[in-house]
Amino acid sequence: MIFATVGTQLPFPRLIDALEALAPELGEAVIAQTGLAAGSWPHLDVRPRLAPKDFAAIFEAARVVVSHAGVGSILSARRYRKPLIVMPRRLALGEHRNDHQMATARHVEGLHGVHVAWEAEELRELLRRPGLEAAAEKTDLSPSHSALIQRVQAFIREAG
Repeated sequence: MIFATVGTQLPFPRLIDALEALAPELGEAVIAQTGLAAGSWPHLDVRPRLAPKDFAAIFEAARVVVSHAGVGSILSARRYRKPLIVMPRRLALGEHRNDHQMATARHVEGLHGVHVAWEAEELRELLRRPGLEAAAEKTDLSPSHSALIQRVQAFIREAG
């Protein structure tokens, strides 16, 4: 099952519309937490809002999660060790107040288990990528985290 979440603040019809178009060919259920977005998505199991308990249960059961580039969704994917595909909201398309989600996506791109769909057309390839699930199970640290640890270790050696 694929779980799509747009967060709790704003609707994100571009993401939900893209999943609606792909759903018939995916061969698995797509549960979509849509917020208060208005639309018709007959190929999706639409849930405007989810109680925290239900959100956690669906997140944990999902094969992969597709989300806006919200920090809460990214942290949840790490917590549940789920592969995550983020599609950032864009200011130029009127999807948010600024482009902080673009910055967030650039920052997390390349982390194990996190993939970025810069355009809706990239979702198809990412959802079908072999080994998508295995990449999320890795617990390797990010390059910046490893660099920080090395700097702290060097500082301790030099100070000692």
